[in-house]
Amino acid sequence: MVPVSGALRNLGLTLPVVAAPMAGGPTTPTLVIAAARAGALGFLAAGYKTPDAVRSEIAAVRAASVPFGVNVFAPNPVPISTTDYRAYRSSLQAVAGRFEVDLPAEPVEDDDAFAAKIDLLLADPVPVVSFTFGVPGGEVIRALQKAGTTVVQTVTSVEEAALAAEAGADMLAVQGAVAGGHSATLTPERMAAPVPLPDLVAQVVGAVRVPVIAAGGLASADDVAGVLAAGATAAAVGTALLRADESGTSATHRAALVDPAFTETVVTRAFTGRPARGLRNRFIDEFDSLAPLGYPAIHHLTSPMRKAAAAAGEAQLVHLWAGTGYRLAQQKPAGEILTELAGG
Repeated sequence: MVPVSGALRNLGLTLPVVAAPMAGGPTTPTLVIAAARAGALGFLAAGYKTPDAVRSEIAAVRAASVPFGVNVFAPNPVPISTTDYRAYRSSLQAVAGRFEVDLPAEPVEDDDAFAAKIDLLLADPVPVVSFTFGVPGGEVIRALQKAGTTVVQTVTSVEEAALAAEAGADMLAVQGAVAGGHSATLTPERMAAPVPLPDLVAQVVGAVRVPVIAAGGLASADDVAGVLAAGATAAAVGTALLRADESGTSATHRAALVDPAFTETVVTRAFTGRPARGLRNRFIDEFDSLAPLGYPAIHHLTSPMRKAAAAAGEAQLVHLWAGTGYRLAQQKPAGEILTELAGG
């Protein structure tokens, strides 16, 4: 097993693995606590939650006296025209009608309560804060660091890594193209060319003097060893934990991960208006070509329909975020999964 080094060792961690934040339900305080008790670092997912909900989850993890992080969606909106929004809404009406849900008539553009969440994290500092989708202003990063928080920025290319390093991030989460869920790209309208994760890690390590956490498609101990050998300080895993005992993954999502009817993952913007990788299903086949860029408006548009489909067990009509290694996701305690991935 590769020893933990640098900032992660200073947090008292013994495994060079991270339980990546998965917004929308899979990440729970129980999962974060289980990761920490195994010697790994777990991240709460603040995305799509109110500041009060985030405060409650922080309190739950803090009560366990373990190191942890909080992931925040940094504003990087992709505005959508009313015309494009209404056209896509119209195309979804038949599906929405099946579940008797109302779709927002006009685009909902918000910043996921970013300022309020930063205020919370400054008033009640946590060990680590990571940012996804956008790079916050340097003043935000410096304020968190002054409060004693290590700041991690998620990037998808050498160019983004340079921007994050210049902004003052303490660490970089380097996300590869085969990662499950949303791409963290800063330019969702223009995805970076796909590069194998070990190669991307080596490129970033060679370009900036900031420690790197590698993420994306890591489903085995060999995968983890490969990115550590490429220069990463740690490996972050998300899809590998979707079936963990402590995860909040819906029953519909869990079942789909082992259902032979689902044979591949694809990147789509059909569900949220922002590129994200999930199991290919009927919704993607029907609506991907119609879906406009537009985040968070398209996320808010489809959200009630997706929730209803998940509750009804309709896997063909719900987002099933997953990386390419989803078939290796195991149903067992998170601590065992992370220990095995670390080579233990």
